[in-house]
Amino acid sequence: MIATLEQKKNITAASADRKPVLFRISRVQKDTHDTFTIDLEPPKGGFYFEPGQFNMLYLHGVGEVPISICGDPSAHDKLIHTIRAVGTVTKAMQKLKKGDLLGVRGPFGTNWPAEESAGSDILIIAGGIGLPPLRPSIYHVLANREKYGKVVLLYGTRTPKDILYRKELEQWRARFDMEVHVTVDRAAGDWHGNVGVVTTLISRSHFDPSSTVAMLVGPEVMMRFTVLELQKRGIEPDNIYISMERNMKCGTGFCGHCQYGPTFICKDGPVYPYPAIKDVFVKREI
Repeated sequence: MIATLEQKKNITAASADRKPVLFRISRVQKDTHDTFTIDLEPPKGGFYFEPGQFNMLYLHGVGEVPISICGDPSAHDKLIHTIRAVGTVTKAMQKLKKGDLLGVRGPFGTNWPAEESAGSDILIIAGGIGLPPLRPSIYHVLANREKYGKVVLLYGTRTPKDILYRKELEQWRARFDMEVHVTVDRAAGDWHGNVGVVTTLISRSHFDPSSTVAMLVGPEVMMRFTVLELQKRGIEPDNIYISMERNMKCGTGFCGHCQYGPTFICKDGPVYPYPAIKDVFVKREI
């Protein structure tokens, strides 16, 4: 079903209101020992978002957390979030099952420049749980593959057991029009792939630095070193985009928890062009 612009606005206004909209869980999948994926059924009319945006997920009686949307932006009948159980709310969500209800507010935030990058090479770099926020962009680029140059995905995790979306990674790696490299910090006995931090993959990747748009998500220390490596490779700072999801509480810039220098991540981010936050990003204490 193709919604009109007015219908999209109405759907977004309803779900981005301060009051959560209840979505029913259609599937819960365990990805790793501490990470799981929840599929939600949107209310009538579907759910629309841009790659890179996030939702505020609310569990009654427990609390609310910001989680990036990680599904296909063209599939409006399903809303997907991959979540790491690291706090009270997310650990409680880990116990949810099919048929349970979850409150949703959103979508919020800025998006990856997928549309604007047509004609460029695309370099996507993810560290750990940073792959889910980037997955919608991968879907968009592959669905419109003829509009882009080379497409490269570099993904790093702590151990082989922490790798997300294994089947999908295998499918992407098997494509002739996409380059995929995966690395781990610590290898187990049955791992025969790359070992080392994700920045070590940059030098072996094939892309034209003069026409490449890079999108990256991961721990901040990983992103700092990655930005340095990308600039050494010749990618202009204006063509580097990073996502800064952290400390968000309200999603609308009222509470101030996510203030990052002069910006509020929930409404000015989470996706930023690197020059916009460069002066703050290089200061580790912020």
